[in-house]
This record gives sequence, C-alpha cells and structure tokens, in this order.
Amino acid sequence: MLAAVCAALAGAATAADAAGAPDVSHHQRQIDQIVGQISPQRIEAIIAKLVGFKTRHTMSDTVSDTEGIGAARRWIKSELERCGAQAGGRLQVAYDSHVTPVSARISTPTEIVNVVATLPGAQAASKDRIYVVSGHYDSRNTDIMDFKGAAPGANDDASGTAAVIEMACVMARYQFDATLVFMTVAAEEQGLFGAEHWAEQARINKLNIAGMFTNDIIGSSHDEHGNVDNTQVRLFAEGLPVQKQNSDAVRALIQTGGENDSLSRQLARAVKEAGERYVPGFTVNVIQRRDRYLRGGDHMPFLERGYAALRFTEPHEDFDHQHQNLRTENGKAIGDLPQFDDYDYIARVARVNAAALASLALAPAAPQNVRVRTAQLENDTSLVWQANTEPDLAGYRIVWRATTAADWQGAQFVGNVNEFKVKLSKDDYFFGVQAVDRDGNVSVATYPQPLR
Repeated sequence: MLAAVCAALAGAATAADAAGAPDVSHHQRQIDQIVGQISPQRIEAIIAKLVGFKTRHTMSDTVSDTEGIGAARRWIKSELERCGAQAGGRLQVAYDSHVTPVSARISTPTEIVNVVATLPGAQAASKDRIYVVSGHYDSRNTDIMDFKGAAPGANDDASGTAAVIEMACVMARYQFDATLVFMTVAAEEQGLFGAEHWAEQARINKLNIAGMFTNDIIGSSHDEHGNVDNTQVRLFAEGLPVQKQNSDAVRALIQTGGENDSLSRQLARAVKEAGERYVPGFTVNVIQRRDRYLRGGDHMPFLERGYAALRFTEPHEDFDHQHQNLRTENGKAIGDLPQFDDYDYIARVARVNAAALASLALAPAAPQNVRVRTAQLENDTSLVWQANTEPDLAGYRIVWRATTAADWQGAQFVGNVNEFKVKLSKDDYFFGVQAVDRDGNVSVATYPQPLR
C-alpha cells in the first residue's frame, strides 16, 4: 500500500521536480575523489607507528621521544601539521589540554591532551556549523592502572585514530561549506576524559556541533571464531536521551511517537544513506542503541550535552584482542596486536565516515522550527518551517515513512517554500523536512513538532 502511495505522489510531483529539483541521487565528484584517495597502506603505516610507542596509556611517559603517550601525541600533531602544510595550510592543528584530578582510574593528577585538527568552512552562512570525527589514541592492557606494560592497542583504538588522521590528510585538500574537526582524544580508557573536556568546552562556548562520530574498534573483520565479515560496520545511534527529567523536545517526541526520530537517529539515517551510496557493497548497520552493553565511547559526552553523536564499531568483536596483556595461551596469541587488524576493512569504514562528513559539510543546515499543523482535523499533513540562510539553497524536500519503518521510504521536492501540504495523513506516517542546495546536497531531516 505504501509503495503505491509513494509512486502516486512521485508521479504527482514530477512536473515540479522537472521544473527545478536538484538531482539528489547522483554522486558528487568531490566526494568520489575523497573516497577513492583513502589509503589502506597509509592507515597500516599510521597504526604501525602508534603501536611502536609500546604503550599509549594515559598515565604513561610524556618525556620520551620513543615511548609513551607524550611521544604518541607529538607524532600525531606533527603528522597532521605535515598533511596540513601539503594541503595549503588550511588545516589548523592544536593541542586541547586540561589536568584531570585523581579518580578511580587516575592515580595522580594527569594532563589529558587531545590533538585537534580543524578544517574551517568556506561558506559564511555555514562555517559556524561543525561536524566532529574522533578516535582515541590512548591504549590499555588488562590492568587499567598499568601505565608501564606493553599496550599496543592496534585495534582499540589505533584503528580509529588512523582513520581520523587519514581522513584529515585527504579532506584537507578540499573545501566544504561547514567546518570539519578531526580529533584524536586521550583518556578514553580512563573515563572519556579527553572527549568530555572538549564537548564541555563546546557547550560552554555555544558551538554549533551539528553531528559527531567516534570510531572506536573498527580494525578487524574477523570474529572470535575466525569467520570474516568485511561487508558491514555497526553504527550505534541513541534514541531518547537518558535524562532525570525530560526536556520539552523529548516530551514532544514521546507524545507523537517519535522515539526513533531523535537528533542522533536522524544523523544516522543521513550517514547510512551517504556511506552506502559512495561505498558500494558495504552496509552501514544502524544499531538503535547508545552503545554496547558494559561499554562506552567518546560519543557519550556529546550525547549528554545534547549533541547528535554516533559510534562506529566493527561487526564482530574478538575480546581476546582487546584490553589484554600480551601473552600466548594454548597456542593462541592474546592481545591487541597489528597482525589482527584488517587494513582494507579499516579503509572502507574510513571511506564511509569521509563520505558522510563530506555530504553533511557540503549540504545546507537541517531546517529549523519545523512544525506540523494540528489545529484542525484533516487527512492531509501541513508542514511549516523557518527559511534557511545559505546562498546556494535550492529548496526543501519532504520525506516520510510508515510508523513501523526505520528509514525514509518516500520523498518529494517542494521548492523554495516554507509551507507545504502532503496528501498523506500525519496520523499514519512520520515526516521530516530536509534542505537541498543547487548541487543536490541534502541536509539531515528535521522531525516536526506539533503546531496548534
């Protein structure tokens, strides 16, 4: 039934689309180039360098030039600066540091240092909109407080760190409307301290963080039984936030059945669409949870401050190769060693990240103040929204899906207007409004709130 309705609406919209609708399904040449330039060989070299520091434990040596977290962060910064210089100097690389006090996983006051590379947006109306991608460069072994023992952390999380560095080096050669932040963070294993500090500063400074991805344990395509699955990645996306008291926005989602239309779920839909379009044969498997049981990641401090944030993780984890002292048991090597990483797989995950980041940073902002009129009984759906400010805006696109569906099933470009009536019942479908620019770049969808 829905397919027939969608087809009928698509037919009705053909004249309007032909009159000026951008092609939202074609490949952007710039994004294809970025995806094609992500190199598994460079990713492998970055991971080898990080593993070579012996340990990157948050409380490890900061003076040595060859071992410990200090040497690791200085090398990461120099590598990002090198890439930035080769790309014309637009990549702004800096440390973001603070001292965290003694806590359950910090035995002495410790300086936590993130390495942050910022690629400023080139469009005045969009440059304050920011997309963040991260990996954590610290590592650990079995004893979380052991800062001297070898902890190579090849998968957890040199894999995510290498992906972020590679993306920064490739994407620094291109321009985007919005700003991109490539961040390697510390102290994830000790309590998410690096990401928490940066996210809190973003909140204090009222930064417009439109989306955040963390890449944590994206290194292996093998499960604990040796089976290979290199065709998918898990993308964890929170629904309703965990709050002692629900905000007005969350209450509105609950009241209208929009539990699956949180900011993070909308971001996940956009990431899945872009990733699967530009990396064919690879599935972005959206997991409708904040994270795995008993685990957490650097997206969580962003979620806790109201930002849309997601976590990329490999499909099948082998826990013998995470958080383990290096050893051999019954002939099996235990520990997070580079020989267990799949560099082609990491590159594919990095390509999904890069395609999604580029798509979002080239697109307009998600429409604001989207409302659905509910003042009178009617079988149609009237949507209204606030006008975007981008100079290259072409108009807006209304998307919809059945209440039992996870992804958008129908769409109609409606032109550069601020109100439109869809011949579908608001009681039977979920709706969203997207902004579209003249090149066919599409924003994340915004879920409508009731307007009485």
